[in-house]
Amino acid sequence: MKRLSHLACTLLSFFCFTALIEARERVSFNEGWRFLNEEAEEAQSSSFDDSQWRTLNLPHDWAIEGPFDVKYNARSGGLPFHGTGWYRKTFEVPAELKNSKVAVEFDGAMYNAHVWINDHFLGARPFGYIGFEYDLTPYLNFGSRNVIAVKLAPEDLSSRWYPGAGLYRNTWLNITTPVRVPHWGTFVTTPTISDELAEVRVRTEILSEGKSPVALQLHTTILDPEGKAVSETSLPLHLLPGETRTYSPTLEVPQPQRWDVTNPVLYTAVTRITDGKLELDRYETPFGIRTVEYRAGEGLILNGRHVRINGVCMHHDLGALGAAVNMRATERQLEIMQAMGVNSIRTAHNPPSPEVLEVCDRLGLLVQVEAFDCWQMAKIPNGYNKFFDAWHERDLRDMIRRDRNHPSVIMWSIGNEILEQGKKDGWKLARHLHRICKDEDPTRLTSAGFNYYPASVKNGLAAEVDIPGLNYKPLAYAEVTAQYPDWHLLASETSSCTSTRGVYHLPIEKYKTHPSLHVTSYDLIGPSWAYPPDIEFRFLAETPSVLGEYIWTGFDYLGEPTPYGGRDNSTNGYWNDDWPARSSSFGAVDLCGFPKDRFFLYQSQWTDVKYKPMVHLLPHWNWEGMEGRTIPVYVYTNAPEAELFLNGKSLGRKKKGADTTALKVAFNNWDEGDYNSPYRLSWDVPYQAGELKTIAYLDGKAVAEKAFQTAGSPAKLALSPDRSVIAADGSDLSFVTIRVLDQNGNFCPLANVQVNFRVDGPGELIAVDNGDSASTESFQAPTRKTFNGLALAVIRSKKGEAGAISLTATASNLTPIHVEIQSK
Repeated sequence: MKRLSHLACTLLSFFCFTALIEARERVSFNEGWRFLNEEAEEAQSSSFDDSQWRTLNLPHDWAIEGPFDVKYNARSGGLPFHGTGWYRKTFEVPAELKNSKVAVEFDGAMYNAHVWINDHFLGARPFGYIGFEYDLTPYLNFGSRNVIAVKLAPEDLSSRWYPGAGLYRNTWLNITTPVRVPHWGTFVTTPTISDELAEVRVRTEILSEGKSPVALQLHTTILDPEGKAVSETSLPLHLLPGETRTYSPTLEVPQPQRWDVTNPVLYTAVTRITDGKLELDRYETPFGIRTVEYRAGEGLILNGRHVRINGVCMHHDLGALGAAVNMRATERQLEIMQAMGVNSIRTAHNPPSPEVLEVCDRLGLLVQVEAFDCWQMAKIPNGYNKFFDAWHERDLRDMIRRDRNHPSVIMWSIGNEILEQGKKDGWKLARHLHRICKDEDPTRLTSAGFNYYPASVKNGLAAEVDIPGLNYKPLAYAEVTAQYPDWHLLASETSSCTSTRGVYHLPIEKYKTHPSLHVTSYDLIGPSWAYPPDIEFRFLAETPSVLGEYIWTGFDYLGEPTPYGGRDNSTNGYWNDDWPARSSSFGAVDLCGFPKDRFFLYQSQWTDVKYKPMVHLLPHWNWEGMEGRTIPVYVYTNAPEAELFLNGKSLGRKKKGADTTALKVAFNNWDEGDYNSPYRLSWDVPYQAGELKTIAYLDGKAVAEKAFQTAGSPAKLALSPDRSVIAADGSDLSFVTIRVLDQNGNFCPLANVQVNFRVDGPGELIAVDNGDSASTESFQAPTRKTFNGLALAVIRSKKGEAGAISLTATASNLTPIHVEIQSK
């Protein structure tokens, strides 16, 4: 292919190619779209006048802009995600590319996407969670104006959680020659691995859409984590016009570095097609060299070492940013999870963004990629069941083809709590989906999350997947493993404990609604199917062959405000009561990413005191008016013992396991108050203002401590950016935590003060939040009330503009404060 100079920008273009186009270019197609959130007749026409539409860049989630309203389904977040949205983009492709192939790729479109180019209908894709590509080449006007139009029509009652809306993931133009590796056309496997040598097989599809037969060369090179070539091979290609052929060169990598949760190193397979002189295509595939085994009675074996899954289920929204994908926001969420001790993610209940898997590859997080929340049987009136028969095979195959080269991905889930568990012949559909997975990827095992027990076993569905998952059934682990000792059993969804950060209702309530629309953070209560984390810890300890657990959930998410949201016949039986409760309380961290107490309970189990000792204390110590009344105090630590002090006086030292904490729970066969937890320490402390402090000990030595000081009235604010330097690329973010302090610098755990924000310099405030699951304040306003002493401001850089971004925060009667973030 002729190498081109920089592609021209024109007045008709809303983007510009600035990179040199060689054999293959993948160019961001995110900038300069026009958007309208309503019906527009003939808006697919290239002659349609969109000059009055809003101009914006992708990714974009129109629903997160609000407003919150009781008329929207609170079960889906109380935001306007349904209706019609149009996106149009006018662009030019230089005439020099007329012999190239040009395709548009959408990483996801939510949902019922219909796409046109220059008045030609390219196709429709109903499922919002999987990417797709269309060839634009036959319909492009090279060297002149082109118009692409996308219509999205998400329906109400189509999701059990907040799905977002719009072109919420990245878009790309893929520019290639007629002879190329097609979309998701490589599959890298490692059939044999030893410390001395790894065999790497790169199965590669080659498509020829030229006008005559070709005789070319296929070159495959393996680059090590430093980018150095460590193995390469070549072979001849012979293709006829319109033919696709598959080649599987095998290469050897000496002294391979293993991808692992503790050492996530990545190699790259580089596929090149040449004609002897020119490079016609270059396709790069990152991958990892690692062994994954599942041994009956032992569990998951990663690189020869047993690894227990300490996992979380994660919905796809990014809190105040909505569903619109952002690499840094995704990375931050997963870093917070890792700090809790998490080593695995379950993508509940749909394929994730590509960015999620890229970050998991880089951080060393294992992933269960999940395909569907339902099959043919409906959970909600307008769910995926409407499209299942026509689209399930295409969607499942595309998911696997897209994600199968990621070393982080260790299994495929074909469904979550699907209703076919209750059918005698439901196993047939499970077998069908399992076989599709094996056809696309024979190297990984399949799973599914079953909540009907024993029906899922008796009706045969569990036997049709490689790794049966049980949701909320810890009492069944011993029974199932005894009956089926060869099964690889997974606790695919656990606990469902609910809590609100910084909220402590006394006395500790049973599971019920509360006038505050919040849930106590003593980590004890949940809906009828749920139980405290301690119960799962116990039964996993008693059945070590179970692979591990995925808790529900890592982060709070928009929608499903359980226990709030009653039944309302005006909305087909879906939740609209208890407004304004609009977000879940299931997370170990809140919607902002601020840890709840439960974060530290899991951290106490999932981290090693020898490497990172920790101790956590709850509740806060501001109980004015309750002097002398007993306050339940809990301590979570990964150390074997801890001591509690009140105003310098020891209240005693206790040992985990020996000194158990009575939990007032009601779960299956237990009556209330019938469970004593060895995983947390507790004291009943008569309230007295001052300092409450705990010290954790290992081998008699203090290794960690935590203290609370009774705070006075709010006097000032503190700002803490998670990153003080960000890239001036127009997408990088800094998450700034706002804390309310008294005049002595003590944190005020009950402070709810209105904070106003101003940004100066080359940045912008794009979101605010406070973690309150029952707030209808706008996520995009320049003001936010703190919730229990905390709020969050999200700052984004401006593309191409370097310098100091200044965030100033002010509140009535408090000292103003500002912080600088460098954009480089």
